[in-house]
Amino acid sequence: MKELVEYIAKSIVNDPEKVVVTEETNDQGVIVLKLQVADEDKGRVIGKQGRIAEAIRTLIRVKAAKAGTKVSLEII
Repeated sequence: MKELVEYIAKSIVNDPEKVVVTEETNDQGVIVLKLQVADEDKGRVIGKQGRIAEAIRTLIRVKAAKAGTKVSLEII
């Protein structure tokens, strides 16, 4: 899932070298993906009214459901 988020983010932003995705697991066993991009590119990743961010979250939730886990995405 980390690779999927990284691929999508690098495809959207103007500065793909600054895309960093970290993966952590919290106390409830939920995988937390943290997406960090350049300040100028945050709007591109979030999208109008958060539509792009929500689409990315939907994709990784589907992939996590197939794997039998739960996942969340944070854009920092």
